[in-house]
Amino acid sequence: MAGAIGDDVAKMPELPEVTALARSLDTQLRGAVIAGVSMRSVAALKTFDPPPAALGGLRVVGCARFGKFVDLQCAGLDLVVHMARAGWMRLRDQPREARATLRGPPVMVVSFEDGRALEVTEQGTEKRLAVYIVRSVAEVPGIARLGPDALDAGLTPQRFAELLQAQAGTIKSVLADQAIVAGIGNAYSDEILHAARVSPFRKASSLDDAELRTLYATMRSTLVDAVEKAASAEPSTLKAAKRLRLRIHGRTGEPCPVCGDAIRQVSFAKRSFQYCATCQTGGRVYADRRLSRLLR
Repeated sequence: MAGAIGDDVAKMPELPEVTALARSLDTQLRGAVIAGVSMRSVAALKTFDPPPAALGGLRVVGCARFGKFVDLQCAGLDLVVHMARAGWMRLRDQPREARATLRGPPVMVVSFEDGRALEVTEQGTEKRLAVYIVRSVAEVPGIARLGPDALDAGLTPQRFAELLQAQAGTIKSVLADQAIVAGIGNAYSDEILHAARVSPFRKASSLDDAELRTLYATMRSTLVDAVEKAASAEPSTLKAAKRLRLRIHGRTGEPCPVCGDAIRQVSFAKRSFQYCATCQTGGRVYADRRLSRLLR
């Protein structure tokens, strides 16, 4: 569908949005004392010891990002949230009534002694949002498995090349694999590959040194620019602003902003991605994987 910027995957928070959210919460909540935690979805809580009640009375000492996880750091405990594809966190001056809405009631509400409330919500029906209460972030399996962060100073061009050349998968799947490089998801991998003029169907191990250098530089510049733009937006508008910033992801049928060719889409069972045949695949068009094999 032309102009299909409503792609659900574009709503998924990735490194720029999670970075901006964590920085905002760090600024606003540092020093606040937790009054209590209300879990509205038991299934979302993936740990049982310590219990949510253990957070009561603890002071927030900071908020950090690990990949696409948000870590609310308290004195002695960490409250970690992975928002999956449709989760978000919003700080309110006071808690709302927990009425069912189109977005559903909050999955979790953290109330503070000053009357504010941090609501964790999840849209859709997949219900993959996860909450962990731990004594160390290393206890969270998803964080323990993370590869180097896409914007970490330790991820040098040489290390980036080594990681990619050791993989057997396509460059699209490798860039979005959190165990290889943390923070990039479906949307920004589309943006990065398009800007670098690399086909998403290429094997990661097939890129030569020049292509790897270009891809690394493009990854950094794309994410740094997105982080800067996200930092200037209100936290409540971050996901909507992300969809407007994307140049190719979620824009099937629209003209490529570089060459004017129609942006193409490949769909799988629960997600899709976009590319430009002229800019990225030498004019070769690939079929919807749900319906047929590669077009001959």
